[in-house]
Formats: sequence, C-alpha cells, structure tokens
Amino acid sequence: MPRMTNPKSPSGRRLLGFHLRTWALLIALIALGGTALALDLAFEGRVHDALWRLTGETDPGGQIVGLGQYLARWTRVQPQTEPFAEIAHTDVNPFGVNTFLEQEVELSKREEQMRLISQAGFGWIRQQFPWEDIEIDGKGDFIDRRHDRDGDGLPDAISAWEKYDTIVDLAEQYGVRIIARLSAPPDWAQSPDVTGDFAPPADLQDFVDYAAAVAGRYRGRIAHYQVWNEPNLYPEWGDQTVSAEAYTEMLCRTHDALKAIDPQIVIITGALGPTIDLSGRNAYDLLYLQRMYQAGAGACFDVLSVQGYGLWSGPTDRRLRQTTINYPRHLWIRDMMIANGDAHKPIWISEAGWNPVPDDPSIADWEQYGRVTMDEAAAWAPLAYARAIEEWPWIGVINYWFFKRADDSERGASWYYFRMIEPDFTLTPVYESLKAYITGTQPKTIGAGRHSTRVHAIREPADSGETRTFRIKGTNAALCHAALDAPVTVRVQIDAEEARAVALPPGEAGCASLAGGLSTGTHTLALTAPDWTGLDDLIVLDFSARRRLPWVLTGAVALIGVAAIAIYAYAVRWGL
Repeated sequence: MPRMTNPKSPSGRRLLGFHLRTWALLIALIALGGTALALDLAFEGRVHDALWRLTGETDPGGQIVGLGQYLARWTRVQPQTEPFAEIAHTDVNPFGVNTFLEQEVELSKREEQMRLISQAGFGWIRQQFPWEDIEIDGKGDFIDRRHDRDGDGLPDAISAWEKYDTIVDLAEQYGVRIIARLSAPPDWAQSPDVTGDFAPPADLQDFVDYAAAVAGRYRGRIAHYQVWNEPNLYPEWGDQTVSAEAYTEMLCRTHDALKAIDPQIVIITGALGPTIDLSGRNAYDLLYLQRMYQAGAGACFDVLSVQGYGLWSGPTDRRLRQTTINYPRHLWIRDMMIANGDAHKPIWISEAGWNPVPDDPSIADWEQYGRVTMDEAAAWAPLAYARAIEEWPWIGVINYWFFKRADDSERGASWYYFRMIEPDFTLTPVYESLKAYITGTQPKTIGAGRHSTRVHAIREPADSGETRTFRIKGTNAALCHAALDAPVTVRVQIDAEEARAVALPPGEAGCASLAGGLSTGTHTLALTAPDWTGLDDLIVLDFSARRRLPWVLTGAVALIGVAAIAIYAYAVRWGL
C-alpha cells in the first residue's frame, strides 16, 4: 500500500520565506482592490459617499487623508456634550440670517429684504446696531448730521434712531425676531493709544451706556442682545493683544445694565472665532473661553455664541481634533461649558456658511474662508441645519452668513460671495435651497437627545386638542412634563401603528415612555394632547449601535476564521 506524503513545494525562488507566486497573487489582489477603490472614488460610488459622510471632503485624496484623521479621533478622549440635559433657549425657531438692513437707503429695499427673509421661513435676523451709527458725534448725542438730505448744500439733522426704528417695525410686521449685535465704536469713544476701527472704547462705561440706550428704546420689542463680535480675533479688539479678562468685564457690566432695564433680556456673548492661534493678535478659542470663565463670565451670559464656518470641508465632517477647524468644532466649546457648570446653557451660532467665491486669485483673501462651488454651497447649507437639529440639541439659532449687501462695491473681497441674494435682489441657489428646506411640509428629523416639543414639529388642530407630529431617529422615545395640576391623557401614534393612550399623572414632574424597541431608522411620532402646557420635552434614545454590535463582532470573528483557514490551507498545500 503506498504511503501518503505531502506534496512537495514547487521549486523556485522565495522572498521572506514565501514563494514568488504567493507574492504575485497578493500584489494582484492589492492592485485589483486599489483599482476598484479608485474607480469608486472617481465616479462617486458608495465608498465615496461613505467617506463624504465621515469627512465632509469631496476630493478623493482629501477623503483618504480625512479617513485617517477620523480614525485617529478614537485614540483621544471625546468631548462631553450631555445631550439629555435641560437646556434653556433652545425652544426657538433655529433659522436665522445675518442682515445689513441699516445700509439700505431706501425703505422699500429694507422691506423687500424682510419680505424675502420671512417668506423663506427664517425666524431671526442678526442685525447690527452699530454704535458709530447711533451715537455718532459724542456721548448722549443721537443726532445724525452727516448728510444733506434736502439738496441745499448743508447737512441736515435727523434722529440717528430713525432707520433702526423702521428695522424693528419691519421685523415685527413680518414676524421675525431680532438679535441685536452691539459693537463698532465711534471715533470719539476710542483710545488714542489703541488703533483699529473695532477697538474697544477707552471707557467701558461709554459702551455700557450705549447698550443700555438701545435696550431701553426697544424694551419689549427686542429681547436678545449680543455683546461685541469675535473678541478673540483681530481686528475685532483693535491693534492690541486680545484679552479675555477685559472682554469679560465688558460683558458683565453690559449684562448687569441690560438686565436692570428688563430681566427678560437674553444676553449673548460675542461670537468666539475659531482659531488655534496663540500669538496674542488672535487667541485660541478654547483657551480664551476658559480664561473668560476664570474671570467670572459664567454669571454674565445666557447664551454662548460661536462662529460655525465649514471652510474647506462640508457639514458632514465628523473629524474631531482640538486643532481642526471645521463645522462641528463647537463640540469642544460645549465640552468646556459643561466642565465649567454650564450644561444648561445653549450655543447659538452667529455666522455659518460656505463661500462660493469665484475661481479668481485677484480677489482679496481669495481662499481665506475656504472655496466651494455655488452648487455645493446650496446643497450644504440645508445639510448644516439638518445635522444640528438632529444631532446637537444644545444648539439654538444658526444664523447664515449673510443675506445681502446694499451694493456690489465689495466684489473684490472674498467674503462678499457668502451673500444669499445679490444687491439687485437676484436670488442665489443658496436662498432657494434653504427656503425649500425650511418651509418643507415634513417635520425636521431629531435624533438622540432632549428636544423641546415647541419646535421641529408639524402642528395641527385636533378634535381633542392639538396634534404635534415629530420625525425621530431612534429606537425609544419619552415625553417629559412639568408638575401637572390634573391628569393628562396623550394619544400616541407611531408610524402607521394603531394609536394608544398614555396617561400622565398629576403631581411631580417626570417622563413617560412613548415608544421602545423601534426598528433602526426614522419614525413618525404623532402626539395629541388637550393642552400642551407643561408638556415640555421629547427625549429620543437610539440603541441601534448596541443592536449592531453582536453582528459586527460575529462577522469579524467569522472573517478572521475564514482568513486563518485559508492561510493555513495554502501553507500546507505549498509547504510554506
């Protein structure tokens, strides 16, 4: 009977103990995989889409680098955001836009802007009330003597408040709320020792008095005031070293003065500009904020404001590094707020957007703010709002930068191209895309976190009260309520399932489960209540990842097992 023997390995050269045929097969497989990946990225296939959703990059090279940066994210401690905290000032229309209405000479053009803003569904304008345009020639002097209005060759005196009165009137007429930005000091208030048009005043009390004059005049009509802008960036603090301590003094003194006029006034910090610069000309935003807290700023604001520019990557970018400036950078700001005991305060984004600046290097600061196509800017703007609404319940208002300039004299500057409509009122695709998203008939999707029941819902009258329909992305939902005087029965319907009643007892505040064990994905949740008073928050939880984990681990183990068997069989076959 013949003996069983292992087949002899074929003769030939070897490299690192493996036959050259093995290396050839490996190289061929790598080449095949690389070609498939290159084709997918070039023709924007599934891998391209997946990398876009992780990195916000559209260029294949940027996507590959971005993937590595995204994976490296998990080697670091991630920011704490406490999405289930009770957060004030988030029960608001989240859609805002920056305006320069004071630059429009003709009242009809101011009104046309307000009409278009309201028609697009924006609930807010962030409008400058420039100090230099209100208290022009001296302290307590609110008369404008700069223009000859009747053609007699002599300047005419009118109230400097006049144009701002019309802006407030128009906002009320069109149902739009105002965030009044207080900044831009007049020459008379600035120190001769500090140059720069935006430098803080020599005497902070002059600024406080101007802010109080604005708040007093519009008491009960404007409730939200922003104290300065980008105090950590040049040139907003003049030609001097920026100072978190000096800005905190300005903030706190203004806070106290405005709250004395009306305790309901909401104080918003000057928007922190994203930067990692430590030169003193600019200040690293995270370090600057911590210094503000150490100087006592936590007691002097209701809303923390940041800038939310995407610059070179899109709104889907999920890379999180403290040295990366991208759309989700504010998560690090949120982390610092929580560390300083401010989990209950929101972040409002003062300026956000992507710049469709033309491909023209002669434009000043051509690529300073990033550069995208108009189609990209139009597509990304709604995605930016959608991501914030779904993922970041601590975000209140996001103000797009910006609506319109009065003329096109600044076309030589790159920042001009952020505009949403042209000076002649021609609408850009950005305006059209945002209008379509904001005014859409479907509720905006909300994800894991605590969300106000006053927003992101479609409201409809019902026989037994009012129905609010939400679109949730999660597996569980609960309704949180204040202490109720009497029991309340809420009718709950999920997707097309049969409706059921959930009873909320009187007495202590609490949360009642509405749904659990839902399938992965989005669901329609319709709630009908006879009276929504006290039914404040909707909590969404998402355990989809927990469900997928066993399958992922099983698949990984199976893949490793198959690979090990294949390698062993190959090694036995060829005697390796």
